[in-house]
Amino acid sequence: MGVKGWAILKFLMFQSLFVSQSQEDFDFFYLVVQWPGAYCDTKRSCCYPTSGKPEADFGIHGLWPNYKDGSWPSNCDPDSQFGRSQIEDLLSRMKKNWPTLSCPSNEGFNFWEHEWEKHGTCSESVMDQHEYFENALKLKDKANLLQILTNSGINPDDEFYDLNKITNAIKDGIGFTPGLECNKDPERNAQLYQIYICVDTSGTEFIECPVLPRGRCPSKLQFAKF
Repeated sequence: MGVKGWAILKFLMFQSLFVSQSQEDFDFFYLVVQWPGAYCDTKRSCCYPTSGKPEADFGIHGLWPNYKDGSWPSNCDPDSQFGRSQIEDLLSRMKKNWPTLSCPSNEGFNFWEHEWEKHGTCSESVMDQHEYFENALKLKDKANLLQILTNSGINPDDEFYDLNKITNAIKDGIGFTPGLECNKDPERNAQLYQIYICVDTSGTEFIECPVLPRGRCPSKLQFAKF
């Protein structure tokens, strides 16, 4: 191979390495959980999974790799397909803690497949598919957010609560400041919809958020019944 050929080969190898690294490098995760009462209490409504109405508890939305500048990687590995067999031993916990509420009613595999392909594939430098879902389940249990809120007198009873009271209750409970996201019910009341907790790049430990999402929550918000 001539000098020119080697130069082209070295360039292609470098380019391949750069693309691979850029797909996998990230600064932290968001563990995102959603309140089913707020998901369902919108004009869009919801459908319960085929296993029945979920418990009145926060459900996992996803574990999302993020950058400190507020952007995020997505769909990093088209060749890494979601495999049901990879999470067979987690299914009962998944259905309980990571339920789908989309319509039409389904088991949840489409939801989990979407989360793996969009977000999970961008964490393959630190965890495989089974570890991705298992770590999210462990983090959700570790946070125990509904217990933290009810212990502070914040209950899913359609009442309105101070944004700062909710934020401080969670910060006192887990040791780190959460991000809160609100949506609106058909009467245009702002309600607690999603909570973001930042996690280190190992996917196992909570950390202070390098950047918080813009949740657009007012000073008082409703905690909807479910």
